[in-house]
Amino acid sequence: MSRDKRDADYVLDLCDEALGETGLREHRFDWLLGDPGTGGRQAKLPVDAHWPGHHLVVEYRELQHDQPMPHFDKPDRLTVSGVHRGEQRAIYDARRDTEIPAHGLRLVVIRPGDLNANSQGRLTCRDRASDLEVVRNLLARESDEDRVTDDFRCWLLAQGWTPVAPADEHTDIEAVRGDERLIGEVKGRNKEKGGAVDIGYGQLLRRMTSESPSTRYALVVPPSLIWHAERVPGHIRRLLQIDLYEVADDGHVRQVPA
Repeated sequence: MSRDKRDADYVLDLCDEALGETGLREHRFDWLLGDPGTGGRQAKLPVDAHWPGHHLVVEYRELQHDQPMPHFDKPDRLTVSGVHRGEQRAIYDARRDTEIPAHGLRLVVIRPGDLNANSQGRLTCRDRASDLEVVRNLLARESDEDRVTDDFRCWLLAQGWTPVAPADEHTDIEAVRGDERLIGEVKGRNKEKGGAVDIGYGQLLRRMTSESPSTRYALVVPPSLIWHAERVPGHIRRLLQIDLYEVADDGHVRQVPA
């Protein structure tokens, strides 16, 4: 990897290698918008990189994102938001922090301090092998439930579903496909296997506020929880419109027959 790359490009290249997928640099989503400018137009805000296959966004935030820096902030110039660039940067970072997870994407923020940066926040001493290990750890999902959720979301996309922000903030995953809506609860590996599954079923029952026949519910679990999930008989799951999905360690998704 060339040392003349910008720090952000260097870090994002490491992300590509760690994920096994090339991210979409400076990607813009239709729903991530800046403040209205002249004529009321709202420009789409870029993210540093988006990996659709991993449903992941990474932001590399250099020092100017966390501390005042007059060279970048230009305090004597006001932006369309009526504040200087430093304040607007903070507003837009907060908007990314809120909107990206709300739209079903995982957001990972990497900062110079996470790597071997100097006092100016520059990655002047790049050790590719060491930096790659750091990035892999930063991108690692925090729990098995995160893994199951991410893999199931990717499967939904491949099946023509569109993940949406859940109507209930406590819902793990919600998606639409035409007139259909799917509301899902996800459980990962857990010491309390039976208890975790029972909680999942209870959470789904509380989500059953719609009388629409096109709304279905899903309990999504790894193989180790299937036996416990099947203790609720198939004919009961059919009556409740609850589908059971198994997500294997390799990401393969299987709908378990009712």
